[in-house]
Amino acid sequence: MPYLPPAIFLMGPTASGKTDLALALCEYLPCEIISVDSAQVYRGMDIGTAKPNIDIRQTYPHHLIDILDPAQSYSAGQFYEDALYLMNAITKRNRIPLLVGGTMLYFHTLKYGISSLPARDLAIRTEIEREAEIIGWKALHDRLAIIDPLSANHINPNDPQRIQRALEVYRLTGKPLSSLINSIYPSLPYNVIRVSVLPKERSLLHHRIKQRFLAMLKKGFLEEVKNLFQRADLNIKLASIRAVGYRQAWFYMQNKLSLSEMTDQAIIATRQMAKRQLTWLRRERDSLQILSEETCAKELHQKINKYL
Repeated sequence: MPYLPPAIFLMGPTASGKTDLALALCEYLPCEIISVDSAQVYRGMDIGTAKPNIDIRQTYPHHLIDILDPAQSYSAGQFYEDALYLMNAITKRNRIPLLVGGTMLYFHTLKYGISSLPARDLAIRTEIEREAEIIGWKALHDRLAIIDPLSANHINPNDPQRIQRALEVYRLTGKPLSSLINSIYPSLPYNVIRVSVLPKERSLLHHRIKQRFLAMLKKGFLEEVKNLFQRADLNIKLASIRAVGYRQAWFYMQNKLSLSEMTDQAIIATRQMAKRQLTWLRRERDSLQILSEETCAKELHQKINKYL
């Protein structure tokens, strides 16, 4: 078999300790970190995305952080192209790409590729939005579950953009979105070691999520959101503003939620996101599964060496 350079996928739910483990792993291996986070790509969204600070990023090379303005969009296809380019550049520097994050769709795209999907159709999208105004997005998600149960299982009922896109693709092609996601791109030219960081106890993860969000509030998260809210070009329909925590804080800025309601809803939404991430990870049967509370970087390094 031809030699394939190594790459590491460090995957885990939010607040599971992925970042600290990745930084410690960099002490053992010549790695450069590629962020696999759909929110950390945006500038000005630092506290709510738990973005590594500047000092850390100067000490440990990071990529795909602060590459877009919140008014811009970013897709799994763009991530695929950007990540593959960066992985190649890192490999040429005789270093190891270490991809770290919790956006499981991005990892899935790198592993399996994505198909060429039809372009957006304004007429169909408008039609779907009108239906949502009448019966609600939850009902449309239920409809999606009938025609494309696999996509519905991966899409949050409170995510109108992805529900709309899945229904749009079905109406344009007559095929479920899930059936169109396949490997038209070539296999990833790397010896990939996939590591799933799993919490030992769900209750401990829930506690960490709560404590982290409360810490974000103390660090000035609401001031960060206020700066975004004051921009005329940003609104709740944008992917950046719909990110967990930011969406709830935006409603707070609009006086639709009290401070306590916003806090409770943000924590609940984060826990729900973590649950979906864990569902993805449990399907990664050929990954190296480790317990975030017990596994240290030295032990992980030893395990990775067995794969290399």
